[in-house]
Amino acid sequence: MIHVEIDECSGFCFGVTRAIKLAEEELAKGTTLYCLGDIVHNGLECERLEKLGLITINHEELAKLHNAKVLFRAHGEPPETYQIAKQNGIQLIDATCPVVLQLQKRIKSEYDKSVPTDKQIVIYGKNGHAEVLGLVGQTQGKAIVLEHPEEVTQLNFNKDIRLYSQTTKSLEDYWEIIRYIEKHISPNATFEYHDTICRQVANRMPHLQKFAKEHELIIFVSGKKSSNGRILFEECHKVNPNTYLISEPEEIYSELLDGVQTVGICGATSTPTWLMENCKRRILELYHQ
Repeated sequence: MIHVEIDECSGFCFGVTRAIKLAEEELAKGTTLYCLGDIVHNGLECERLEKLGLITINHEELAKLHNAKVLFRAHGEPPETYQIAKQNGIQLIDATCPVVLQLQKRIKSEYDKSVPTDKQIVIYGKNGHAEVLGLVGQTQGKAIVLEHPEEVTQLNFNKDIRLYSQTTKSLEDYWEIIRYIEKHISPNATFEYHDTICRQVANRMPHLQKFAKEHELIIFVSGKKSSNGRILFEECHKVNPNTYLISEPEEIYSELLDGVQTVGICGATSTPTWLMENCKRRILELYHQ
């Protein structure tokens, strides 16, 4: 008999849960609701909400939209997006995650203090990611983005450095950057770092490592666009090489289950619980064929 367990700590984080709840409440009123960008980096969840009436638009489409109701997702937006919305008479449903919102404010405050100087505001994050675009926007595009720890060597260590991180990045890699800067910063320059990684994400890593060790096979469920999903998947794969990344139940095939007695299913902060449950059903169906 095969045992299939869904990780109870996987699934939507608070920010995503809040954004989806706000969208569902507005859609239930029967009003037309637009969302700027995918509400969550999970294609199947986006499809579910589109069936309820949610219309996903991009920034170009927002610029042409007037007197409509638009939801800003949990990732946050730069100041210019708010300006466009105001100019166009947009009614905002702002679902920016409170953790991201606080980080935006901290970076903007630091930038406002830094304007007369050449202080470097550095963000450890994924280039082009929605959250990172919103953070860089607080500095009028002047923040330096480090996508990988090894890119830290590109900084000017003779100038002051203020370091922040995208909320969903690896805490371990962030500390690698911090240690390098501390070692190389000039005595004439100052360095300050801020631990801005969301603990709902960071705390999942040790738990997921333990969960992955407890099962022979791990099915990690995540949308292909999810930055957080890729990070958490890699953490699982480190401790259990028999870990597979999938985005939908149909990607699970019977050969994966050969000789396996315990299967663990887990996911990203953008993975809906119902999708993990569908994956469990798929596994049980394949096993009993």
